[in-house]
Amino acid sequence: QVQLVESGGGLVQPGGSLRLSCTTSGFTLDYRAIGWFRQAPGKEREGVSCISSGGGGTYYTESVKGRFTISRDNAKNTVYLQMNSLKLEDTAVYYCATSARLRRVCAMTRYEYDYWGQGTQVTVSS
Repeated sequence: QVQLVESGGGLVQPGGSLRLSCTTSGFTLDYRAIGWFRQAPGKEREGVSCISSGGGGTYYTESVKGRFTISRDNAKNTVYLQMNSLKLEDTAVYYCATSARLRRVCAMTRYEYDYWGQGTQVTVSS
């Protein structure tokens, strides 16, 4: 059974940092791309970042470029999202996801994914 579990969220001040983790099971992470998405209240879920199966392809939405870094440790079945210089607009529930259709390749559109974690709350506030 494919499972993804996010952790690492919390409350931080603007300019602070958090490191989110996505721990996976039920499949071989080596052969799957993983995407990070976020959803703020009243808004649609949007793509934040994605990392290809080999780690050579990484993608970020424009608003987080230079601040967020995605990485993976296949031996630990985990994908990370390091978030630095956090802003108020980064406040959202963050989800990780994978796709049985895309498998190795990345997509930033939520409709391409069919397996999701439960989400972890990130709140940036003064």
